[in-house]
Amino acid sequence: MLETVIAGRRASGFSAVVPLPMEGLRLGVRIEDGAVVAFDFLLPGTAAYRVSYADGGLAQRCAEQLRQYFTESSFHFHLPLAPEGTVFQRRVWSELAAIPSGQVHSYGEIARRLGSSARAVGGACRSNPLPIVVPCHRVVAADGLGGYSGATAGRMHRIKRWLLAHEGYRDGDDRRVAATA
Repeated sequence: MLETVIAGRRASGFSAVVPLPMEGLRLGVRIEDGAVVAFDFLLPGTAAYRVSYADGGLAQRCAEQLRQYFTESSFHFHLPLAPEGTVFQRRVWSELAAIPSGQVHSYGEIARRLGSSARAVGGACRSNPLPIVVPCHRVVAADGLGGYSGATAGRMHRIKRWLLAHEGYRDGDDRRVAATA
């Protein structure tokens, strides 16, 4: 069971810090004006402070929904989101949000739908401030998994592999794999 650690804004800038079931990581949740604006992956050992929820319960709802996703990979998030980005980035993020759990789309597929390039879609994915909830991990290269948060190897790439496996996708699977719980 995941325990939520709440962080004080002055100390860390996060409304909540949620432990993730991978590599000892935690997710820092940033909330502004009643909406979730960003998540940050926090490395093991990052300091956090235990305080009460002070945002009308949104930090707690966000933490609970993240826990639910890590219990049930097909869980659909219901949170007010307000990510900052360009018009193009927001169009890409909207496409990402429409990809069901357990399925992947290629950078090229999304680019064709938007009349853009795969590289531009990859850049928008790299800039996604709400990974997991706006599932950029569900976007893959034509010839493999592609990157995650700008990395094609290392910890961030392992996170992408873990998230896809959690949702029932395996390297080499058909692009429309159904999710398994």
